[in-house]
Amino acid sequence: MPGPLEGLKVVELAGLAPAPFGCMVLADLGASVVRVDRVGGAPAVPGDVLGRGRRSIGVDVRRPEGAELVLRLVAESDVLVEGFRPGVTERLGIGPAQCLARNPRLVYGRMTGWGQSGPLADRAGHDINYIAVAGALEPIGRPGQPPTVPLNLVGDFGGGGLLLALGLLAALYERERSGRGQVVDAAMVDGAALLTTFLHGMSSAGAWSGGRGGNLLDGGAPFYDVYEAADGRYVSVGALEEKFYAELVALLDLADAPDRRDPARWPELRARIAAAIATRTRDEWAALAEGTDACLAPVLAPGEAPAHGHNAERGTFVEVGGVPQPAPAPRFDRTPAGEPTAPPATGADTDEVLAGLGLTGDEVAALRSAGVVA
Repeated sequence: MPGPLEGLKVVELAGLAPAPFGCMVLADLGASVVRVDRVGGAPAVPGDVLGRGRRSIGVDVRRPEGAELVLRLVAESDVLVEGFRPGVTERLGIGPAQCLARNPRLVYGRMTGWGQSGPLADRAGHDINYIAVAGALEPIGRPGQPPTVPLNLVGDFGGGGLLLALGLLAALYERERSGRGQVVDAAMVDGAALLTTFLHGMSSAGAWSGGRGGNLLDGGAPFYDVYEAADGRYVSVGALEEKFYAELVALLDLADAPDRRDPARWPELRARIAAAIATRTRDEWAALAEGTDACLAPVLAPGEAPAHGHNAERGTFVEVGGVPQPAPAPRFDRTPAGEPTAPPATGADTDEVLAGLGLTGDEVAALRSAGVVA
């Protein structure tokens, strides 16, 4: 696929969520990604669009012949990505030492929850556990309520897959100077902690009290929150600056609203805003806010977002294989990304990829007969 990463070769050992997302970002931007799936395995998440833009080969990496095929792929590639617990790929014979011995320029990406070291490195966990320990979960939610689970956006994707992709590209940039590859240890606990940097800064400046749901950006301020409209749907309000707040006040006809600079009057102000928004439907407010800087926008469900006028005009969403989904991002003026292709069937490209490694048809047939490849 065209894009700024065209020509970059990536080997992905099939996994779940963060590593596939990081590889999807690379594929979206033009990298050639070959996913190594299990022989006879089915997609972990059927229909998962994170697998778009790939080719797939089925290899039993638990067998020496299968590990050797991975090493042959690595020898001709720029990046390998794996998302297993620490030590698994070493035991399979495709760890960093083995791969870098074949290709000293290889960037070896390791995606885990806890990282490659530390007391929890070998422990099981999921997104919610990693962001909890990182300090990213506790601040999210309403006063007096348990923390709100932010889907798996903070750990798996924001602090995981995106951090992985950034780390890989940074290592590739450094390789241009040194000529050497290296190992990238991307951990969701590290990435989720990194996402809270601004929060730590606010705390040190005395701008965040530490109480959940009582601060400027966590729904504590009535001019930065979500309100229910007349039809039971919601609008978002983010009028932080005075000039934008003035437009919000005009839009909602709240000329005599309580002084927002006095937190003691925030409950009264919140009630006034809520009562005003409850007089019209979500889409009526969205229409009234068009052309203003009132910082009021409709809260759209994922299925509604592609049809929004702004998203539609920018092409923020595309349809791939009949499935609407976010388009590649960010955008480039000289080397734009192409249209993503649908996720491949498991092992669909085995023959083509192995032929590219120089294996004959008879050799591939023998490996297939032995159960080494799909």
